[in-house]
Amino acid sequence: MTLPLKGIRIADFTVHNAGPFCTQLLSQLGAEVVKVESAMRLDAFRKPHPVYGRMGPATFDQVASNKLSVRINLKKAEGAALAKRLVAVSDVAAESFRPGVMDRLGLSFAALQAVRRDLVMLSVSSSGQTGPDSHFAGYAPLFGAWGGLGELTGYEDGPPVEMRHVMDHTVGMNAAVAVMAALHRRRVTGEGGHVDVAAREVAASLVGEALLLAAAGGEPRRAGNDHPRMAPHGVYPALGEDRWISIAVEDDAQWQALCAVTGIAPDARFASEADRHAHRRELDGLVSAWTATLPAEDAARWLQAAGVAAHASWTTPEIAADPHLRARGAVVEVTEPDGKRRAAVGVPMRLSKGEDIGIVRGTPALGEHEDYVYGELLGMGRAERNALEEAEVIY
Repeated sequence: MTLPLKGIRIADFTVHNAGPFCTQLLSQLGAEVVKVESAMRLDAFRKPHPVYGRMGPATFDQVASNKLSVRINLKKAEGAALAKRLVAVSDVAAESFRPGVMDRLGLSFAALQAVRRDLVMLSVSSSGQTGPDSHFAGYAPLFGAWGGLGELTGYEDGPPVEMRHVMDHTVGMNAAVAVMAALHRRRVTGEGGHVDVAAREVAASLVGEALLLAAAGGEPRRAGNDHPRMAPHGVYPALGEDRWISIAVEDDAQWQALCAVTGIAPDARFASEADRHAHRRELDGLVSAWTATLPAEDAARWLQAAGVAAHASWTTPEIAADPHLRARGAVVEVTEPDGKRRAAVGVPMRLSKGEDIGIVRGTPALGEHEDYVYGELLGMGRAERNALEEAEVIY
């Protein structure tokens, strides 16, 4: 058996993060993804990202790995015609522009379906392709804010918390599932279709219980690290600068185990689950006094041995170096265009049969795979390619 999407080709017009993360996931499942860019309009994430401590394009490296790269200047009519030739030999066309952009380029679903009848097209946008808010542009913080996720995230006495890349990635994962569903439908019926993913709707889907509470007359609130029932439940300071440990106690047995490990004395205030939750602030102080004197890893090991859920709150360097994640392929090594090796996030799933899911190539250089795509797939000769390059269509 091979990878589940082996034989599927995707013409990838997506930009930034949410759409590219979707197609990158699909590439790890076996799809051949051809990323379309132009020197006239590079993907914004191909630029350096000093905010993340790297002058190299860290985000682009993650979401562009595994992909092939070709140049097409979509602002020229000949570029749109070339894009259609690529779509004609593809199963999926994916885009993440503001609604209306693909139409203006001459690359609407109807126009692309004319060259590939059973095409599956994916459109990822802020608010969807239809409706009164469809014209709004948006990035990850807006998705979480508009979908209600930001309002419910943060401490009770603090402001809503901005949701960034986790929102993009969640949108991308939802889009990947939707594309696979559309491909399955096509296999059964022979029909393609247009998959419309609205990022704000993805965010709203993550706060379903709060929406139900609000519909029933309740008032959802930010709860920080609180749990509606469990206590202790939170992130507690550990020994060292900015070191923390997460602890969650589910029942009386785990509470007694925690007391045995920490030395917290029996107290009527904490006798039952309801008592502990009612006095959770005092309880947090007692737990913090114990954790603050110990390395997070030691405290977590002792609590885990006693049957209490606990773990150090890891930094990204700790995650990248973790031997367990390395052994499972959740963190892999890729090669950058300059030849340097670095860690990358692998796909978080395993299949019992078939090839291993994962990253097989690093970030593509701009236009790196045009000999294969234009030569082998589209059958273009050197003279035609040269003419398109001179006309800045392939540029």
